[in-house]
Amino acid sequence: MKVVAFNGSAREKGNTKMLLDTVLEQLDIAGIETELIWLGNKPIAGCRACYSCLKNKDGRCSQDDVINEYIQKMVEAHGILLGSPTYFADVSANMKALIERCGMVARVNGDLFRRKVGAGVVAVRRAGSYHVFSSLNAFFLIGQMIVAGSSYWNLAIGKDPGQVADDAEGMKTMKDLGNNMAWLLRKLNR
Repeated sequence: MKVVAFNGSAREKGNTKMLLDTVLEQLDIAGIETELIWLGNKPIAGCRACYSCLKNKDGRCSQDDVINEYIQKMVEAHGILLGSPTYFADVSANMKALIERCGMVARVNGDLFRRKVGAGVVAVRRAGSYHVFSSLNAFFLIGQMIVAGSSYWNLAIGKDPGQVADDAEGMKTMKDLGNNMAWLLRKLNR
């Protein structure tokens, strides 16, 4: 089994990565292969509504860039983990582009991510995180995925890189999420 995680922060080693690493560590302990991909700080274009993916039905986006590689990684994985900081009460621009394009290609190609396990994690300085969490979950739910829950909403508070480590409840939530994802993956993939 494998879980692929996407870090939507412009900071490669910021709070979002720390949260994703905490979830992935629990999956690793459970014997589940993991991969973490940083979306980077270079812009990824959003969906341009050309509907070539609907016409071609080849599981690819017509914009020839890294998104097609990410779609394939999601298809091959048993679980998908999305992490985003809170930018003006929403996901980062690169995470939004990933959601739009991967989601559209998957939907028009027979729901490529159906019945995979999904979960989102959110880094937040103060407020707006619930909308980010909802945006991430909307990607999973419209894709007919099974959303793993935790002991609280999957968020942790911190502004500067590394500060989320001071949020004991947030870090426990990430560990619990990793354990719950591992449990769910084992149940679904017997």
